[in-house]
This record gives sequence, C-alpha cells and structure tokens, in this order.
Amino acid sequence: MVQSSILGFPRIGGQRELKKVTESYWQGKVGVNDLLSKGKELRSHNWKLQKEAGVDVIPSNDFSYYDQVLDLSLLFNVIPDRYTKFELAPIDVLFAMGRGLQRKATDSTPAVDVTALEMVKWFDSNYHYVRPTFSHSTEFKLNTEAGLKPVDEYLEAKALGIETRPVIVGPISYLYLGKADKDSLDLDPISLLDKILPVYKQLLAKLKEAGAKEVQIDEPILVLDLPKEIQAKYADAYKALAGSDVPEIVLATYFGDVRPNLSAIKGLPVSGFHFDFARVPEQLDEVVAALGDKQTLSVGIVDGRNIWKTDYSKASAFVAKAIEKVGKDRVVVSTSSSLLHTPVDLQNEKKLDATIKDWFSFATQKLDEVVVLAKNASGEDVSKELAANAQSIKSRQESSITTNPKVQERLATVNESLSTRKVPFAERLPSQQTKYNLPLFPTTTIGSFPQTKDIRINRNKYTKGELTAEQYEEFINKEIETVVRFQEEIGLDVLVHGEPERNDMVQYFGEQLEGYAFTTNGWVQSYGSRYVRPPIVVGDVSRPKAMTVKESVYAQSITDKPMKGMLTGPVTCLRWSFPRDDVSQKVQALQLGLALRDEVQDLEKAGITVIQVDEPAIREGLPLRSGKERSDYLNWAAQSFRVATSGVENDTQIHSHFCYSDLDPNHIKALDADVVSIEFSKKDDANYIQEFSNYPNHIGLGLFDIHSPRIPSKEEFISRIEEILKVYPANKFWVNPDCGLKTRGWEETKASLTNMVDAAKHFRGKY
Repeated sequence: MVQSSILGFPRIGGQRELKKVTESYWQGKVGVNDLLSKGKELRSHNWKLQKEAGVDVIPSNDFSYYDQVLDLSLLFNVIPDRYTKFELAPIDVLFAMGRGLQRKATDSTPAVDVTALEMVKWFDSNYHYVRPTFSHSTEFKLNTEAGLKPVDEYLEAKALGIETRPVIVGPISYLYLGKADKDSLDLDPISLLDKILPVYKQLLAKLKEAGAKEVQIDEPILVLDLPKEIQAKYADAYKALAGSDVPEIVLATYFGDVRPNLSAIKGLPVSGFHFDFARVPEQLDEVVAALGDKQTLSVGIVDGRNIWKTDYSKASAFVAKAIEKVGKDRVVVSTSSSLLHTPVDLQNEKKLDATIKDWFSFATQKLDEVVVLAKNASGEDVSKELAANAQSIKSRQESSITTNPKVQERLATVNESLSTRKVPFAERLPSQQTKYNLPLFPTTTIGSFPQTKDIRINRNKYTKGELTAEQYEEFINKEIETVVRFQEEIGLDVLVHGEPERNDMVQYFGEQLEGYAFTTNGWVQSYGSRYVRPPIVVGDVSRPKAMTVKESVYAQSITDKPMKGMLTGPVTCLRWSFPRDDVSQKVQALQLGLALRDEVQDLEKAGITVIQVDEPAIREGLPLRSGKERSDYLNWAAQSFRVATSGVENDTQIHSHFCYSDLDPNHIKALDADVVSIEFSKKDDANYIQEFSNYPNHIGLGLFDIHSPRIPSKEEFISRIEEILKVYPANKFWVNPDCGLKTRGWEETKASLTNMVDAAKHFRGKY
C-alpha cells in the first residue's frame, strides 16, 4: 500500500485560538496554565483531524507558540546571555527572544529590558523565523527545565492513541540559518556542528525510548546554493546521528530544487527522503538515481504553499511514474512542505462565491488530497473523488472570471520607456529639495499607526451595515486627524495619515482591485501572533477606481507638512496573496504595476507628491538558486515597481520600504526610488551598514523594532544613529522606525516616536 503523509499542519486554530490566548497571556489576562492548556487542545484537535482523514504518517512537534526554529534554540540552550540573567520562566524566555521584553520592577520581580533576536523570512515564504544566535560561550545541552518538547508532544499524541512522526529542524540547516552574536563576529556557526551533534543524538535517543519509530529531520537549506564545505558536512553529520539507538530518519527538504546538492546526501544512512515535486517535478529522475535500494521516496506533490486544488489527474500520473521507478512499497504521497503556509479549513468560508470556492483547497482539504492520491496509487476505488476533481479543474480552466482582454491588451504596451523616470535621481533631487525644504535627518514613519479596538469595532460595524458610509467616513477622518496632530506635536517632518481605514497592507488593495477573491477566515501565520489573511488572485488584475486618494487628500488638507500617500507595491501585493498558478508571476506583477500606476498618478494629480510604494516582499520573491531564473526575476520585479512609479514629475518624491529580507543594495537600486527605508534595528553587523554606504539615493535604516513592546530611550536612538553615521553620509540619512506601527499600542508609539524625533534634533544640532 502507498502511504500518505503531511510534513506539518497549521497550529493557529480555525478561529485563531492560538493568537487570542497568546496575546491574552502577554497582556496578563490569562495565566501560563491557560496558555499551555489551549496549546494542548489545538494539538489534540489537529492530530485527531489527520487521523480521521486517513493520513498514515502524522507529524508531531510541528506546533509552536511562536516559531519552530526558536523552539529548537530554547531546547538546545542556544540562549544569549542577555536573556538568562532575569530568571524568567522558559515560556517567557521564548517570548523575550522572539519579541523582546520590557517590564518595570515590582516587589517580587526585577525590571526587565531586553531586545528581540533578529527575525527573517523562512526562505521565500511570508513566514518569519527567529534566527539562532551563537557565541563562543554557547553551551549546547538539552534544556529540560520546561520538559523535552519533541518527546512530550510525541507522548501526548500517543496517549490519544495516535502514532506520530516527530519533526525537527536538522543540525546543518539550524546552524547555517543562524548567525554569530555581536560579541563573537569571528565565529562561523557551522564550526559548532561537532558540538551540537551529540545533543541531537541525545534527543533522538530519548524519542526512541519514548517509542518513536521514525523522525522527520528537515534540511531545507539543501535547495540553496551551498558551498562545497557545507555540502561535505552531511556525510559525517548523519553518520553520527544514525544508529540502532535512534528512530529511523526521513530527511526532508522542500521549496526548491535539490539536484545541485544531491551528491551531499547520496548514501546517507537514513531510511528515506522527502522532496518537493510540486515546485520542481523535473528533479524526479536524478533524485531516484540517488536513492539507495531500500530508501523510501516521499513524493511532495500536494502544494503546501498555495490554495489551488491539486489536479488529481496530473498528480496521479506523477505518483505512478515514481512508483514505476522505485516500487509501490517505497513511495509515500505527501504535501510538498508543511501546511503551515495555508489557511486551516475551507469550510470556514461561508461568503465565497461557490464557483470560485470549488477551485480551492486549504490545509484540512489537503489532508483528503494526499489520502485520495495514496489510495488511487494503491489501486483503491476513488473514482467519485477523481471525477469531482476533474470537474473542478475544468471549471477553472474554462471560466471567464480568469480572463480580461483589456488588461491583456494594456500589458502588451509595457516597455522600458513606461518604466523609467524622466531624469535620473541626481537631476530630480534639487527640485525635490527645493519643494519640500526638509531639515537634515528628516523624520518620518513607515505608514500605519496603532489599530485600536475602537477602529476595529467601527470597521466591523460598517462591514455589517450598522454604520452608514457617511458615519464611517466621519469616524475615519477623526482618527486621521488624531494621528496628524500627534505627528505635528512631536515634530515629525513627513507625515502619514495612519491608515485607520485599512485592514491589511495587501488585503485592503486586493479588495478594491478586480481579479481578486477574499476569505473571511483564511488566516495564515506570518510570525508569532501576527496572522495575515492573504487575498487570492483568481484572474487578470485591474483597478476600477481610486483606492487611497480620498483619505490622503483629507490628511493633507489639515496640515502644511508633506503628507505621504501610502501604497503596497506590485511584488508585495502578489507575494502576500495566493497567486495564480496558471500564468507566470511576471505577468501578474506587471498587471499589478499598471493598476498601481493609475493610483500613483491620481495621487499626484490630487496634490499628494510624496508617495511611498512599499516592497518588503521583493527579496522574498527572489528564486532560491542563482542563475537565469534569478536574474530574470530581478529584472521583472524591479520593472513592475518602476511601471507603478515612473509616470510622475521630477519633484514628486517616491519612497519605498523593505523589512526582514536580508536585502542586497543592488536589488533596491534597480527600483530607482528617491528614498528607501529598511528594517535595521535587529542588525548588529557593521558590515550590513557598509553595504549601503554607497547607495546613491537617500535611505532610512530603521531605528526601533515595531514588533516589540519595548520603548527605546533617546540615548539608545542616539547611540544607534552614531554607529550608522560612522559609515553612512549624514546628508542622505532619514530617521524612521523599522516598519509600520499598527500592532503597537498608543502609549509605546508616542514614547518611542518622541524619543526618535528628539534624537534626530540632537544630530541636527551636532551637524
């Protein structure tokens, strides 16, 4: 029989239960037992759901209160010294490393003030992991104070009568994705491999003692361009991990093409491999050739990254091809990656158009897909399921919803002229300086201000029809005025309207563009308790009317200071949606660029001449391997941005923003934005600043972490700016936060921005 498996399941709950209890814990509204109890409830539900669906290989240890990589850092004692001196409970150490912690002293507890670890994108997804941070003093050991999470959760499932396969990030990926702490910059994390392997072996032995027969070890870096010295580590590492005292190991990799690194894993003493064939089906022959005679092949053919139904006809043919090559008893049908990246359950969607809904498959439905494909490969009768699936696929292919001839005609007009500003930046700059007359170290924010409970309540009332359009507009205008007056009061130079009318920086635009569909409960974890509800690109994209002009014009009308129009860029709109899989992402990005071009020009005509078009996902979209695909991507991604922004006058100032992306200056240079702001507060490597020192246009390196509740002092801002100015020109430097402030409270927002502006004034006096 061909088995079915998944690599991981969403941990957030169908109604965002994990978010609610976690944030209540942070706010002191519930205790640690409530938090842990809800986690146990969610895990139990997920395991039972998979068991009832008929999945053969069910994962455990795929649950996390914050991030699975951060969990491993806590488990292996990779905890920088700054978090250990406060004697926090293990769960609070986890959260402090993930989001920072600032707490006043009480009679029973000391004051705590510690920043978060660096957070970066998980490969080319919109999920963020907390980067492991190592130093010369790192002492690897099993941190048993809070138990042994992989063992405990395996036993938890076993007590329910469910056998699971624990999931662990592999040692080479864990080290390679980490970084050296600021006091150990000469340390190469991979040099710690020999020290961490015994701890992995100890953990695996404890899983074996608990009864685990098999463990899934994820080595996702195998789809990157790995240096030969990293490839060479695999043989010795997995030889050290293997043995009769540990469970059998299935080594899993996903998100891309493993072939350039196949020689590194060929012959490893593991029971099987998992590969992503939804993403790279053409790697099958070479992968099979690298398998040992008894090793299993986990065929990742159900897409773990998107929401379109799997085409059973094509997927079954692929599985049959794999069986033909290695035999039925050695093939497992699986998701391409963890289902962490997809919404929980399509059945929670009550408002989707029935025709479009029939094209989708969320995490719960993907359980059925792997089971049906495995049954079909085993010779069981699933003819009804195959026929229904074929009808869904045909319906989408033949639907007029997906095609707009006018959009396609306009797309054909895109050329280099359409995507080039009238003159280079050096010639635009004098007219912008004259027009805006900004001081040295100009201050601004990235766009959003706190999304208060009052804002959410009134938006919900408007959505339900309990407020008229006029009443809602009046409410929004009052919120805008509050934000504008605050910014004037503390002395910010370039203002924003605060975005009180926006639910999300992509969803808000998608709802006003043709070619999109939307969910009501299609939440996906982005990081920690931050969940997003990605819209779905179902057809050709166009803009029927202005989307942001009204609010921006009102905001500008109540202040004499420059007001930024705020837009989300075409690549980010695409990457933070679920894109179509029937046309190229280049086509979709250029369509979005044209739609945003209309919005940019309408803003300019209305007198909004500082316009920020954010592209935080541009690095995320970069193909994981170098080569033609990567260079092609960089060309069309930059072109789609320039299509959106190049139809303006020289004195219109185009801004853009980037965060959590490990950006290369050359990637953003190609956008030709006048001013860019970059997340920087968690960076502690002076070389990163140096990379941007020759950037020709103006830049703001973000000065405080907006994902953390802590408030930096004026002195902290001054110290940070001083470090930057050692290598970056003062006359090009803007002062701003890392990102938008929608997730923060007003108290911390006011204090942080006031300290930031005071620091900028300090340097104006100094310079």
